[in-house]
Amino acid sequence: MKIVTAEQMRQIDRECIKLGTPASMLMENAGKAVAEETRAVLGVMNQQHILCLVGAGNNGGDGLVAARYLHEWGSKVNVYLCSQRPPDDSNLKLVQERGITCIEAANDKNLKKFDDLLASASCVIDALLGTGKMRPLEGVFRQVLEKASATRNKRKLTVIAVDLPSGMDADTGAIDPACLHADTTVTMAFPKLGMFSFPGAERVGKLKIADIGIPPKLSASVMTELLTSEWAGATLPARPLNANKGTFGRVLVAAGSINYIGSAYLACSGAMRVGAGLVTLATANSLQPILASKLTEATFLPLPESQPGIISAEAADVIKQQCRQYKVLLLGCGLGQNPPTAEFVISLLSKKELPALVLDADALNILAKTPDWWERLPGDAILTPHPGEMSRLCGLSIDEIQSERIGVAGKFAVEWNKTIVLKGAYNVIASPDGYCRVSPFANPGLATAGTGDVLTGIIAGMVAQGLSLADAACLGVCVGDEAGEIIRNVLGDAGMIASDLLTALPVAIKQLKTTTIGSES
Repeated sequence: MKIVTAEQMRQIDRECIKLGTPASMLMENAGKAVAEETRAVLGVMNQQHILCLVGAGNNGGDGLVAARYLHEWGSKVNVYLCSQRPPDDSNLKLVQERGITCIEAANDKNLKKFDDLLASASCVIDALLGTGKMRPLEGVFRQVLEKASATRNKRKLTVIAVDLPSGMDADTGAIDPACLHADTTVTMAFPKLGMFSFPGAERVGKLKIADIGIPPKLSASVMTELLTSEWAGATLPARPLNANKGTFGRVLVAAGSINYIGSAYLACSGAMRVGAGLVTLATANSLQPILASKLTEATFLPLPESQPGIISAEAADVIKQQCRQYKVLLLGCGLGQNPPTAEFVISLLSKKELPALVLDADALNILAKTPDWWERLPGDAILTPHPGEMSRLCGLSIDEIQSERIGVAGKFAVEWNKTIVLKGAYNVIASPDGYCRVSPFANPGLATAGTGDVLTGIIAGMVAQGLSLADAACLGVCVGDEAGEIIRNVLGDAGMIASDLLTALPVAIKQLKTTTIGSES
């Protein structure tokens, strides 16, 4: 599922019309999709009073079509025209022919009629602006949106946005203060880039993507995609009946220090719980007995220490001697940044013939202090930074990164020739070929210590099972986020801890397999 900018959407619309699909048919399909979703949300139609806010452009046309269908299905529908429609507007004429009340804001002194309509409405359809260039909301647009917002804060009022909430930038997620909080946004053909950037992402509500008849081939050149459960289910590694542990790959995890023992446990467990055949933990010698009591299924490679619980520089040679037995090396979770450990990381990464690399946490923090660090890592590797780590790696502020997560991750994945998993709400996965994939999930329950270690372990486990680095990163995010949703559905979005995810991971994989089977039947 591609994610588009406003300009890309306009170009796709133009190409679709050139291929022979009339603009009127696209609008009819869009409006009907909005009506169908409104019916799905509200239930029994004859008990609903629906107020449709209509602007001047195509977004308003979609709203008029929706109003017509909802009226036909038995709802009490009123249309409030915040802008003058074209004199030959066929959709407005069809609405008027059916006796649907249409009130022009220009003829509504002090918005008295609007206030009366809003007072009886159970649902507001926001069809004012759509994906056009965002401008400050003024005049009647600001007034009606502010009034609707105030009403929604006082009582139950369902808000359905057409394409995206009015006052939200389709590309950046920036919002006007008057932008309504939608309960559901019905977006046309493809989700828009700004829907996965804050603060706009909080105004979207539940996102529904409507098929309005645009051929998928018209989006072939778009290089930003939304991850889907169908894709994830189809990409899961095969599990043949005659498998042995070697079939599913070996993961070597170099992690942990005296202050961050749990990181090593979580990373190893994440890899094991997604099906890796064997996981070996390389950690400071004095920590091995502690972690062995928790990781009963793992094997161990005790490493020399500079002091108790701190890996020494000499450990790089120990790991290098063992590397050829493993499909992937996960490096960084909870290592700390003591000088001997930093020397260990730099020395290890300078070795030749290492397996596939997944780098997280302190491995990234140590690299960030090394000029042109990416040139020390020939070829691709998976980097899994949170915004703070990404800031140290690329030199941008956290605010700059968070304001344009997809663009920043994409830029540096190409520049560094590395696969980047930029963690956070709506995880972004960017690969050196210029493609960016975005997770559809934002789960505040995952904003807790250790969940990043679990995710990195999941990704390493997927690499071990033979996936490409890009697919392993994407699938790891899908599985981890699916597990987070499973836990949130049970516990809510507060109080979740990282280890809760571990037993949910096999369940998430099972669900993704079921999704694929269901989509094929």
